[in-house]
Amino acid sequence: MPVYKKITIDQHTKVLIWKIEESVATLSEGVELNQNSAERLAKMKSEVHQKGFLSIRHLLKHLGYKDHDLYYNEHGKPHLKDGTEISITHSFEFTAVIVSNVKVGIDIEKQRDKIMKIAPKFTPIEEYTALEGNDLIKKLTIVWGAKESLYKLYGKQGLLFLHDIFVTDFNLSENTTTASVTSQGSKSFYDLSFLEFENYICVYATENEKRNHQ
Repeated sequence: MPVYKKITIDQHTKVLIWKIEESVATLSEGVELNQNSAERLAKMKSEVHQKGFLSIRHLLKHLGYKDHDLYYNEHGKPHLKDGTEISITHSFEFTAVIVSNVKVGIDIEKQRDKIMKIAPKFTPIEEYTALEGNDLIKKLTIVWGAKESLYKLYGKQGLLFLHDIFVTDFNLSENTTTASVTSQGSKSFYDLSFLEFENYICVYATENEKRNHQ
């Protein structure tokens, strides 16, 4: 059960990605769940969700944590008991976790044509006239993943993708950009990184402490 990809951003911030190729039975081995997690797993009817749930527990183990160290607040945002910031994502056959000493969010998205239909709901589509085909799908998927990761970072309901989250424009040849979030009259700033693998896009956001504390 290898980790598919490991990214060390700095001494405090790490990303681990898992490719799910094992059975539920195999993924259940070596994982100790607390009562709440065991009940959640038992209620999952989808094998895909079961595998995602269990693979995330293996990623936690690789980071030195147990299921007992993880809990969720009233908004469904994950937290670690030692105060380390964490974000979690699952998309089909991939799961990922990011941990840090600053606020973080992560999202994995499969690149699919249907992104074209929902794009006007999260970004001004008229800004993408220079792109077409796969490049357009890729860029829209990155922007969607960026906004999803920032929404997870905030962990509060009511944040509007189209109006409250702004992603600075970027070239597809780059793998970083920045973003800002406006909430309750104040603006905060974040650094974004993204990578592509097996027709998936992973985007992770980290708080830009310097700009946010000026």
